[in-house]
Amino acid sequence: MTTSTTRRSPRRRTIPRRAIPLDARKQPTQRRAAATVDAILEAAARILETSGLPGYTTNAVAERAGVSVGSLYQYFPNRDALTAALIERESESLLVDVDAAAGAATCEASLLALVHAAVTYQMRRPALARVLDFEERRLPLDERDARVGERIHAALVRALGLGDAPQLDDRETAAHDVFAMVHGMVDAAGERGETDADALEARVRRAVIGYLWRTEQRR
Repeated sequence: MTTSTTRRSPRRRTIPRRAIPLDARKQPTQRRAAATVDAILEAAARILETSGLPGYTTNAVAERAGVSVGSLYQYFPNRDALTAALIERESESLLVDVDAAAGAATCEASLLALVHAAVTYQMRRPALARVLDFEERRLPLDERDARVGERIHAALVRALGLGDAPQLDDRETAAHDVFAMVHGMVDAAGERGETDADALEARVRRAVIGYLWRTEQRR
């Protein structure tokens, strides 16, 4: 939490969190504008990686991006809107990997690729991922969370319907279980500050494969 948010004036009204606009003010339509937005988002990411939330201000982001604060506010009305856009950007890279995993020819290959996608998302920039995980829980991003969750769930259901998949009574429930398992293990590793992606991926793979195929054997 920044110093400015901890000093509260008696005359200041507390704005409900959900009333704070999180949408970008405008979308860049020209190449130069898109490059400006990319520079702002990357500057925000690097500040969060190196300074965390205490150093994360719109002034600092604008300076790091090499733009004026006014230019930043043309696109993002506040710091939370900038954070939401950064979460969206990082989520898109995850969803590209999820869609690729969903196209695998076998259940096992698809599941392992999905695990790899989740671990890669967390470990590619672990310091950034830890902060964004925290901010994601704080901000009202229900629509975004539902959209990402539905894409991952659909990929899991598809994988569990392929020919080499274990015989399960309820694929939908199994997909929810696997999602919760992977999400929980990867997030917990991030919170602990783990940086060994290979070791984490091996643990998550064992957990997923063990759960699904042992469930089949117990039928």
